[in-house]
Amino acid sequence: MIRVICAAIFAALFLFGSTLPSQAQDITLTSRDSKVELSGMLLGFDGEFYRIQTEYGELTIDGSGVLCAGPACPNLQDYVAELQISGAPTLGAIVMPALIEAFAQKNGYFTEREDGEDSGTFTYLIRRSADEKLAARFYFRVSNTDEGFADLLADEADIVMSLREIRPDERSRAREAGLGDMTGPNRSRVLALDAIVPVVSGSNPVRGISPADLSMVLAGQITNWEVLGGPDVPIDLHLPDDASGLGQALVDQLLRPANLTKLSKQATRHAMPSDLARAVAADTFSLGLTSYADRGDTQALALTGTCGFSMEASRRTIKTEDYPLTAPMFLYFPARRLPQLAREFLAFTRGPAAQIVIRRSGFVDQTPEEIEVEQQGNRFANAIAHAGTEISLGELQRMTATLTPMARLSTSFRFEAGSVRLDAQSRSNVLQLARALEVGQYDARRLLFVGFSDGNGAAEANREIALRRADAVRRAVSEAALAADLERVELGVDAFGEAMPMACDDSAWGRQANRRVEVWVR
Repeated sequence: MIRVICAAIFAALFLFGSTLPSQAQDITLTSRDSKVELSGMLLGFDGEFYRIQTEYGELTIDGSGVLCAGPACPNLQDYVAELQISGAPTLGAIVMPALIEAFAQKNGYFTEREDGEDSGTFTYLIRRSADEKLAARFYFRVSNTDEGFADLLADEADIVMSLREIRPDERSRAREAGLGDMTGPNRSRVLALDAIVPVVSGSNPVRGISPADLSMVLAGQITNWEVLGGPDVPIDLHLPDDASGLGQALVDQLLRPANLTKLSKQATRHAMPSDLARAVAADTFSLGLTSYADRGDTQALALTGTCGFSMEASRRTIKTEDYPLTAPMFLYFPARRLPQLAREFLAFTRGPAAQIVIRRSGFVDQTPEEIEVEQQGNRFANAIAHAGTEISLGELQRMTATLTPMARLSTSFRFEAGSVRLDAQSRSNVLQLARALEVGQYDARRLLFVGFSDGNGAAEANREIALRRADAVRRAVSEAALAADLERVELGVDAFGEAMPMACDDSAWGRQANRRVEVWVR
């Protein structure tokens, strides 16, 4: 007979991750005074909480308040935390293993890697000492982003490694499967930053390409280097595999903004980024699209515009999102509780030690940096040179007087196209800046949230929009900094509208780059 468990146990209910084999069995949980019990099918145990399927639905029970009976009851003394991680090879082959090793070293754990029988599978064994019993097993299945989300939806993964944002259909299916809203604040995280870069051989004479021309090359509408200012020879196009997150990001960031739908069928596809880089480096007349971290011995092309602006991918321009083809690297997790050691590892990935590991792995970290005015290139000169007739000399002088005594933080904020919602990297930046405020990093200093806009429309209206966006970001950061003493720091807002463009306004990419909120500090 199943009796309803007491209210004190139900007060501890919340979701957590599956850590047991897929063959679940019946168990009975009994309160320590033997007055109440709950029976059902065990779905998971994380070392602290049971997750069981009952006639009342899926419930989570605090293990400290109950005794377990049944063949599926876990061994509480020898509990081993288990975590299934699936998805993009760029993260699975390089970043995540490096972070696990660093996490173990910092906490005095010992790690051992075991390669699986299937290609792309391996396991990290974590022990608290060299000869002690296992504390955790982290299983990896390295394939591609599509497979990672498929494993999550099939309940075969606890974490997805992704080189793109979750797609609307994946988000809907995840919600229907009871995994929560995967775009929510606790369901995804930007682990590191990368970027899509066009690359050529070092012997190729072309050094820049506009995003519009690049999209037409990808779609097969430009096929000769002569159109791009090079010799009269065909372009040999090299692209990532279309199931990879990077391959799908090409469609999202380059084709769709240009109202194009399909990549060229003449392109050579590569499953591994290293193979793409080697092929492009060896062929003078090839053009490849790859990630900033995987460009190898190739020459990255600058992104150009008709107005004269040029932007190269670099660690700084990727971190600030000034480079328009920035590609965040995500971790996604369902709305369920993960084992404690797994939670400790994920908390570590946010800290300063992890950011150093990410940088050493060849990717761009998210540690905020202060950039002095003299280190910002010709931004102020460009502002004067490209100021429209609606931007007065007085407004340019006000901007210069306001910002010159300050330093720009590398933490910037941009919005999704046609939306007031911050983009994925910016949502992560909100949390990063909020944590910095909580630990007092900017105590006794002034942070100024400065809004900028594109040049479409009237200058005064653009400035008002930019000011509202700056204030929205300030409020988002303040609300996220729950433990911060905001009396110790001054948070202000200002806006200069279209007065300091980062790119040409003649394309969707340029306008997107110009609509931003910067953070300046003094």
